[in-house]
Amino acid sequence: MNKSLKIVLLLLFMLNSGHISAQKFGYIDSEYILNKHPDYKTVQEELKKLSDQWKKEAQSLDQEIKELNTQLKAEEVLLTEEMYQKRLEEIKAKQKASQEFNSRIFGIDGMYYQKQAELLQPLQSKIYDAIERVSRRNNLAVLFDKAAGPSAIIYTDPRHDYSEFVLEELGIEDNK
Repeated sequence: MNKSLKIVLLLLFMLNSGHISAQKFGYIDSEYILNKHPDYKTVQEELKKLSDQWKKEAQSLDQEIKELNTQLKAEEVLLTEEMYQKRLEEIKAKQKASQEFNSRIFGIDGMYYQKQAELLQPLQSKIYDAIERVSRRNNLAVLFDKAAGPSAIIYTDPRHDYSEFVLEELGIEDNK
């Protein structure tokens, strides 16, 4: 009796574990999807324009500092110690303002990254919604992002790549 009970329990466990191994996994390449999306190119162009404008402003500040330094060196022998120190303080104040500008624009929480997040958010929402629909339609238990780094994905079988399905869901044709 004890032996038959073990066999029945073993059979029940094997039947029950069949559901666990039947889960489907897949992956996408979000970088590939983004690069194929026409809205992404528009976002990139707008960010480049803003970035170029801010870089010009930063270069202008740096050029002004360079000119003040050159002017100070040229007039150094003509200035009193007090006048020299005053000009040095002006230059240091300009350098500090330049650093603050660069930090405010291009720093970790700078305006550039805020604008990037603002412009990409609607696009990322569309892509996420498409990913969710593809995952549900294909009964995927888990969908990895190959582009997310650092990735734990070492090898991927192209049969499990759902990037094209997501592009199709977004209405984007692949023009290789």
